[in-house]
Amino acid sequence: MSLWEILVVAVGLSMDAVAVSLAASASQRARGARATFRLSFHFGLFQFLMPVVGWSIGASVARYISSIDHWIAFGLLTLVGLRMITAATSGAGPKPAGDPSRGSTLILLSVATSIDALAIGLTLAMLGNGIWYASLVIGLVTACLSCLAVLVGARIGQRVGQRMEILGGLALVAIGARILWQHLS
Repeated sequence: MSLWEILVVAVGLSMDAVAVSLAASASQRARGARATFRLSFHFGLFQFLMPVVGWSIGASVARYISSIDHWIAFGLLTLVGLRMITAATSGAGPKPAGDPSRGSTLILLSVATSIDALAIGLTLAMLGNGIWYASLVIGLVTACLSCLAVLVGARIGQRVGQRMEILGGLALVAIGARILWQHLS
């Protein structure tokens, strides 16, 4: 994958974390520098780790499924993208209770917002791509966008988060379609 494609994937994957960060800030549940750091750091860390886990799983089975890997990549990216779009339009995304920047709530939100990255790691393994560079970019983009979302969340509220999550889902579906198109043509 090119840097541009990795950035698009990173932005798409970060939208769950951005939406949670916006909601936490807009609801006044996460305020101040410490809350901003905790949310940004944990969301970025988990978005970095999950593709590595997915890639590790995918690397062990890639040789057995190489003839259909483009279909699997397309299916996973489409599934992740459609799930993001559905969650954004149905309002079923993760909703923080209490202060979401502390304790088990923070860990649960970090895992919940990074599950999609596991599928991306699996996809990268099947495409034969390296993982460390892509994971680092995904983690850093998520951390930066989450930090920005907390800082501006009180001003713009949750509506923008929902639209960005839809846009991120569409971007993942488009990348999956491009991978399929390249392998079929």
